[in-house]
Amino acid sequence: MTDEPTTDIKSNRGGDGKAPVKPAEKPERKKAARKARKPGRKSAAKSPAKSVSKDIEARIGYGFSDSALLASALTHVSALKSPTDRTASYQRLEFLGDHVLGLAVSDMLFRAFPQGDEGELSKRLADLVRRETCADVARTLGLDEGIKLGAVGAPERLRKSVLGDICEAVIGAIFIDGGYQAAAEFVERAWSDRLRKPMRALRDPKTVLQEWAQGRGLPTPTYREVERTGPHHDPRFRIEVALPGLKPAEGIGSSKRAAEKAAALELLTREGVASGTDG
Repeated sequence: MTDEPTTDIKSNRGGDGKAPVKPAEKPERKKAARKARKPGRKSAAKSPAKSVSKDIEARIGYGFSDSALLASALTHVSALKSPTDRTASYQRLEFLGDHVLGLAVSDMLFRAFPQGDEGELSKRLADLVRRETCADVARTLGLDEGIKLGAVGAPERLRKSVLGDICEAVIGAIFIDGGYQAAAEFVERAWSDRLRKPMRALRDPKTVLQEWAQGRGLPTPTYREVERTGPHHDPRFRIEVALPGLKPAEGIGSSKRAAEKAAALELLTREGVASGTDG
């Protein structure tokens, strides 16, 4: 009878002197190892975007609890995967921020100029919340560095209209994230120096529109009365202004002159050239 091979426990060798073959690593372990490494690569790819967001938060003096709000406020429509769904872009936040800005600046003006009448305060307000001022604030705070643009949006980066909208969108995002007080404090920090500057001489929007049209080889704008409502002592006029090749714009006022100015301002604003106009 042949003796069975024995195993040396200390050397882990069989009776024939050969070391046992080490079993191959199961594929599941390799997959698990690969999966464990993936999150590290993803987080490393996201870090530059997070860094930009943190830099912007430091410059505006507000840290978001919901970082997605800031991301939306800095996202141009051209960067969306589905252009038909614009809710993830800055547009809704810009709509909200526009009104929050108007209220916050109105409050600042009311407190800063206790002797100012309604006309003076309104002109100062128009100058402080105009698109060019908002664009200047955006550049000062470096908001343009964080704008997300798609291929078709590349030329938009430096446009005043886009920068102004982005600035208002950030105000809207702060309002949702931290409430009116947080938004008003941001506006006060960003606008306080501009508030004390001498008021710019505001120009009649009808004159600005006519000069703008002439500079582009267009004829003089035409105005027509669309509707008159209200009693004789308190009428309301709706006036339309038209230029060849452009969609007409309308304005409403207590006089034909006021309605014409409102219509001209509406057209200028739509074309992104309403700079320093007395609306």
